[in-house]
Amino acid sequence: MRIHILLLIITAGLIPVLVSTFLLLNEYENKAMDKRLNELQNQGDLLSKLILPSGYLSGAQDNTINGEIERISEIFHGRILIVNSSLNIIKDTYGLEEGKYLISENVIQTFQGKSSKRKDSKNDLIFVTNPIVHNISKEIMGVIVMNFSTKDIQTMRDSLEKKAILSFATLTILIMVCAVYFSRKLTKPLTSIVYSIDHLTEGYMDEGVSIKGFYEIEKISDSFNHLIGRMQKLERSRQEFVSNVSHELKTPITSIKVLADSLLMQEDTPVELYREFLVDIAEEIERENKIINDLLSLVKLDKTAGDMNISIVNINELLEQLLKRLGPIAKKKNVEIIYESFRPVIAEVDEVKLSLAITNLVENAIKYNVDDGWIRVSLNADHKYFFVKVSDSGIGIPEDALDNIFDRFYRVDKARSRESGGTGLGLSITKNVIQMHRGAIKVYSNEGEGTTFNVRIPLNYIA
Repeated sequence: MRIHILLLIITAGLIPVLVSTFLLLNEYENKAMDKRLNELQNQGDLLSKLILPSGYLSGAQDNTINGEIERISEIFHGRILIVNSSLNIIKDTYGLEEGKYLISENVIQTFQGKSSKRKDSKNDLIFVTNPIVHNISKEIMGVIVMNFSTKDIQTMRDSLEKKAILSFATLTILIMVCAVYFSRKLTKPLTSIVYSIDHLTEGYMDEGVSIKGFYEIEKISDSFNHLIGRMQKLERSRQEFVSNVSHELKTPITSIKVLADSLLMQEDTPVELYREFLVDIAEEIERENKIINDLLSLVKLDKTAGDMNISIVNINELLEQLLKRLGPIAKKKNVEIIYESFRPVIAEVDEVKLSLAITNLVENAIKYNVDDGWIRVSLNADHKYFFVKVSDSGIGIPEDALDNIFDRFYRVDKARSRESGGTGLGLSITKNVIQMHRGAIKVYSNEGEGTTFNVRIPLNYIA
């Protein structure tokens, strides 16, 4: 990652500078050339206005015109030829071709009314031809041919290019230094996180991660510490669960053994005592069976999370059946179950799994309710979801326990849960089932004021 950041900073910093420098140098050269051509064109127009009325094209010498031609030639460091309509060279600032004839494509085209401007980048020259036009007849009486060097422009460009290269080299060094610094600064916190993770894998779970740097890095550090805390809590819950389940599984067996031994040690035991002991043994077996069933349900949900037997179910009828089945349990504590249905609801669900989830909620409402209390179960729906609310008048849940009640193996009141036969798996099973239906569950509770569970499940199953 550090190498990638280093290359990214260098590339992002140098390539735009290199491209812009190249474009600017070319832009300077082109504009300088165009400016020179326009200046020569203007000078040619001025000369043509001086030459035409003076008779210069007919061979008459004019020191003023000669001086002006020489002046322009010296200023722009070039050569000027004056050609008359017979293609005879009247004036050559180099003094080499006077009296000779100049037959060239550019001169002939200029006599035909086509002025020319041409660059010769290879030899650093520019060529300009200007017609000398009669003011009245508009006849082309002659041509001014100008050849000038552009070495001064090229020299300036080379000078600018050297300065640009020097600046580019300096900027390259500066960017590389900054790239090395920032790549190290950016990756150092991540390296620290990797080190901390390696340290944790060695078993140092009690040590958190404290990394200072950018806001996002600190958030990663905080999230990682939160994850460690969560893992520690789950580990403690797991250990506690193993201890609790070992005790829960052992207690009924111990009771059964004690009862059976008691019967075996007595001779001529009355039938009534046999019956009483057998009832107790049956209750202990039922208690053992419930613990095992809860464990098997949780394991089955984990291993077959994708195995959903979806069918179209009448939710109203399903809730009525579940509440009817749980009615006798509620009557033992004199708890009244109130069912409210606001509309018919048909949904695509796994009937067995959903029944297990709702049953757990209602059973918990019965277990942790007060005598002569009440439970209110309501069903409603909109165009997308159906909603099940289970409220009770029970003992409630402490605020500090609300975030943990869906954790596996977690029990708010361990002693009371054990007395009521709870294993701490019911709500975890319920949440798993609801999430498998792509739904959500929320809990609202105050200690001593009862509890409300809100369940939301899509009407149409989302695979």
